[in-house]
Amino acid sequence: MHRRLLVVLVPLAVLLVTALGVPLSVTVAEREMQETYVDRLNDVGRFASLAETALSTGRSEALQQELARYHDLYGIPVAVIDSSGTVLLGPTDAYREAARDEPELPRITTAALAGGRPEPSGEWAPWDDSALVVAEPVGRDSEVVGAVVTISDLSKTRRSILVRWAQLAGLGLLPLVALVAVAWPVSAWVLRPVRELDAASSRISLGDLTIRADAEAGPAELRRLAESFNTMMDAVENAVQRQRAFVSDASHQLRNPLTSLRLAVESLEPHLPDSGRPVYDVAVDELKAMQRLLNSLQASARMESIRTASPVDLDAVLATRVERWRALTATAGQTLAVDVPPGLRLLEPTGGLGSILDELISNALRLSGARMVEVSARAADAGDGGVVTIAVRDDGQGIDAAERAQALRRFWRSPRHQNVSGTGLGLAICADLVGAAGGELRLEDGLPRPDGSGYGFAAVVALPVVPPSDPAPA
Repeated sequence: MHRRLLVVLVPLAVLLVTALGVPLSVTVAEREMQETYVDRLNDVGRFASLAETALSTGRSEALQQELARYHDLYGIPVAVIDSSGTVLLGPTDAYREAARDEPELPRITTAALAGGRPEPSGEWAPWDDSALVVAEPVGRDSEVVGAVVTISDLSKTRRSILVRWAQLAGLGLLPLVALVAVAWPVSAWVLRPVRELDAASSRISLGDLTIRADAEAGPAELRRLAESFNTMMDAVENAVQRQRAFVSDASHQLRNPLTSLRLAVESLEPHLPDSGRPVYDVAVDELKAMQRLLNSLQASARMESIRTASPVDLDAVLATRVERWRALTATAGQTLAVDVPPGLRLLEPTGGLGSILDELISNALRLSGARMVEVSARAADAGDGGVVTIAVRDDGQGIDAAERAQALRRFWRSPRHQNVSGTGLGLAICADLVGAAGGELRLEDGLPRPDGSGYGFAAVVALPVVPPSDPAPA
């Protein structure tokens, strides 16, 4: 936004300077040309007066010498011509050489021989290379006997115009530089609260509800916006804290009555007839399921209250868990394959990456009916940074696309798994924690099934890469 503001202001200033500078430059050029023309007009007027006396008395030596000295001094050929265009006095060769490239010369001399004072030739534009031709009749009215003609090279005048234009351009750049010098800090001051609001909203989107915007800096309108933003976040944080506190307190308060109820039910076991045994088993299983649900709710509330991520080496995480996973899969009659390259470093979600992988491995063992479980990891570019994708795939029964869209919702369970122990919170909590660390949990097709009837299930965790030299998360 800072750059966009300057992009708006600077072109407007350039247009303003251009609108004022172009007419001024044209006026300066025309004035330089007018001064040159007036000088030449005075010169040819004086020579015309001298030529009239010289031609009438026949004494032309003094005038010839003066015309030669004028040419030597200024480099401007000046000649006295008669009514036929023949050069009577002046540097004949220099005049003819200069006249050879001037298409306006016949028009101007004809007008001067007719007794008039023609408009001068020559353009003031620096990119034009034509000369200035000025003619003055010798004599008046019907007694015109010739004309004095000068052909002036305007290169010096045009260079002078360019110098003046360069000076004007330099003067025009001063307000532009001043504008940029003033607009940069001023726009930064004006937009600083906006940037802080943007940074605060980004942190909040990652789950940190304690961030607040600075309501003491910037214009009054942005300060009021920051105050409203902070008030809104206070209300949101209070609501979330009350919700988490209710879940945690309710789970904790229900734990003791539920434990007492389970003990009471289990104490009835020796006194039950055989016909009441199935009802007893159902009651105990339901009480165990309720205890697992309360434990999951407490864990969810506890983890959601901590929204931090820290760097971790994936090798270190796997080193503490792979052997236990192999033992679990061997006990279940399954095979575990691990394909993880060394040296991967990534941001670890709240609660630990190992706990999330434990949950994914547990789901693959309990719910899929798979023979093979594979854990793989790859590093890939993603925008400005990179991500590490960790996939837990199996070759079990899997779930279809419609169920995948609901599998990350809390308390959702597939109809095929209603009789399998679980609360329906595991994947949802994992997805929430991975998202809070700036990552993503996706559900995809897994390994091909042994019977070739389709694919199993895959849970893919994508987390930001941390360079090996970084001791702390970005």
